[in-house]
Amino acid sequence: MDNFIVSARKYRPQTFNTVVGQAHITTTLKNAIKNNQLAHAFLFCGPRGVGKTTCARILAKTINCENVQKDGEACNKCTSCVSFNEGTSLNIHELDAASNNSVDDIRTLTEQVRFAPQAGKYKVYIIDEVHMLSSSAFNAFLKTLEEPPPYAIFILATTEKHKILPTILSRCQIFDFKRITPNDTVEHLQEICDKEEIKADKPALQVIAQKSEGCMRDALSILDKIVSFTNGKLSYQNTLEHLNILDADYYFKLVDAMMEQDAAAALLLYDDINKKGFEGDLVLNGFAEFIRNVLVCKDERVTELLEVVESFKDKYKEAAKQLPVSWLISALNILNEAEINYRAARNKKLHTELAVIKLTYLSQAVQLVNEPGAGKKKLIDTAKPVAFRQLKPVEIKPVSTEKIIDKTEAPAKLTIETGVISSKEKLQSASVSKQPSENISGVAVNVEEKKSKPTLGTLSKIREQIAQRKPQAAETKDLTEGNLEQAWDLYIEKLTEQKNHSAVTNFRLAKLHVVENNSFEITIESNIQQKFIEQERGMLIEHLQSFFNNRTLTYNILVRENPENSILVERPMSSKEQFIKMAEEYPLIKALKDRLKMDLDY
Repeated sequence: MDNFIVSARKYRPQTFNTVVGQAHITTTLKNAIKNNQLAHAFLFCGPRGVGKTTCARILAKTINCENVQKDGEACNKCTSCVSFNEGTSLNIHELDAASNNSVDDIRTLTEQVRFAPQAGKYKVYIIDEVHMLSSSAFNAFLKTLEEPPPYAIFILATTEKHKILPTILSRCQIFDFKRITPNDTVEHLQEICDKEEIKADKPALQVIAQKSEGCMRDALSILDKIVSFTNGKLSYQNTLEHLNILDADYYFKLVDAMMEQDAAAALLLYDDINKKGFEGDLVLNGFAEFIRNVLVCKDERVTELLEVVESFKDKYKEAAKQLPVSWLISALNILNEAEINYRAARNKKLHTELAVIKLTYLSQAVQLVNEPGAGKKKLIDTAKPVAFRQLKPVEIKPVSTEKIIDKTEAPAKLTIETGVISSKEKLQSASVSKQPSENISGVAVNVEEKKSKPTLGTLSKIREQIAQRKPQAAETKDLTEGNLEQAWDLYIEKLTEQKNHSAVTNFRLAKLHVVENNSFEITIESNIQQKFIEQERGMLIEHLQSFFNNRTLTYNILVRENPENSILVERPMSSKEQFIKMAEEYPLIKALKDRLKMDLDY
């Protein structure tokens, strides 16, 4: 039995024209070869499996080709090309920086660079996964990378350009590889299937392209697995089964049940999905992707972003016409929140079922929110003026003058109602009818010009009453040492009643001294006493101001430590002091030191 070679190696491109999806890079490299404008260092960066190492090998083979074609391609027939294809070329050196990332490995590489090629024009060094090199290895590589011999070319490949030192980046020509589009992937897979005589449905190849996420190596690996699984016959259903992908028909059925608010049908559908072995997070993620695709179909300008099988595109567009945008956006929010909280949930199935129930009754919730009276006041299209009733002027007829108005009574109060004026106390003065009438808001009222003395209701009477009620202010006490001590003792008695014994002790130790008429000083011996007095500052100043009847009274706290209370601590003598004391008691020690010319380590 022949040895099996995976498709990723068997169908690896051998020329620039066979590289898939990187035309912007292959064209640049071919033009550089034709015009003899090759740089001494290249950096190929991009996602995994998009052709970085492949392009590096093709470039190394082409620049050493003896018969380069007019379009910049290698001939694949000369001795150099044949040796390269067989893997026996001595001019191409590949280094895996993931396993050879030390300084010694780079030094060995730089030593090899000194030797010129035995055959061919260039010696090419391909360093794959260059971001794995250590900082010291990068630094050891800098000088050689900046000024290599004219026959040496370095090609660095990496998937993480941000991890490479800027000093390395500045010395290379950088080529950014992009992800391979699904269409290019499908075409390449179809070519391989034709060569291998594999029957593959186009929807199955489209699913593989979507699953590979722009990585051609992954797509070829998936193709090899499914070919082994299906015995060379790729269909849409067995591809979904092998890749553990839920069919989009289930999502369409779920949406139909949710729009009809049929919770039983939706839960039964999810139970069927769960029995097939699909986890809840996979269902939530797939349903969110389905809603996203439906939302994309809402606008024809963004239909290019629809990443689904072609046979389902019409079905997605029909669903987009039926589902409102508000429901789609709200559903995405619910699914996103459910997917985030999925790990923390103890009962995974119940957590997913709750999300399904929320989505089932989501249309009802959206409808309630969109109603005019929900959550906000109903807006009035046009403002209507208030209808006022027109009042007829009413004149107060004069009454008999039998009863004379008492000047001590309050003036009559007039109550204006709908066309009627009533008074609680009848006006009994004949002179009322002789007064001129005033027209107030369409109502004629006779007003009496009172020239008599002000009544009790006037402002002057109120002031007189307040002045009589106001107690006379207490006399202000002078701030003297005796009065201050008396007020201080009274406050200490308050603290004693409050059983604040710690504060009482510190207040008794304080010394008071009058500075000015409105201020005095409190002298204490430690910061601890200061804290106890500061705690009572508000109550203390209020007590003193009320005692002296002086709101401008203030005080300051001074801390003066008593030297008598300080504790003397013995300090150990230093080595120099010990020697001086010993020399005073025993002079021979000093003489011996001087005679031997010894130095002490102080």
